[in-house]
Amino acid sequence: MSIVVGLLGTAEGQAALTAAVTEARERNVPLAVVVSRPEEDREAVEAVGARLADAGVSSRIVPGTGDLAEDLVRTAHGSGAELIVIGLRRRSPVGKLILGSGAQRILLEAPCPVLAVKP
Repeated sequence: MSIVVGLLGTAEGQAALTAAVTEARERNVPLAVVVSRPEEDREAVEAVGARLADAGVSSRIVPGTGDLAEDLVRTAHGSGAELIVIGLRRRSPVGKLILGSGAQRILLEAPCPVLAVKP
């Protein structure tokens, strides 16, 4: 069992990572961090690795294909994840009628519960 989260430099991505770390510590399970562009995000990967080590969370970096929604779902299937954590951005009143396409795909295709957080 593990928790799956994507590595994004946005406020939503940081909120998701913070929530995923909290969940991993409380559940005492490892964290799978999906990185869509590992070669471009090398510094971010190193910083997250240090942050997770400081938090006492066991983790692994999972290279992605560039389609974060697909990568999160694939990683969750492959690792028998018990939770996927995603960040959501604020939406206008009209935008609230639908989620972003990535979030919607994750919710519909996920093999486990999905925790959605806002910054």
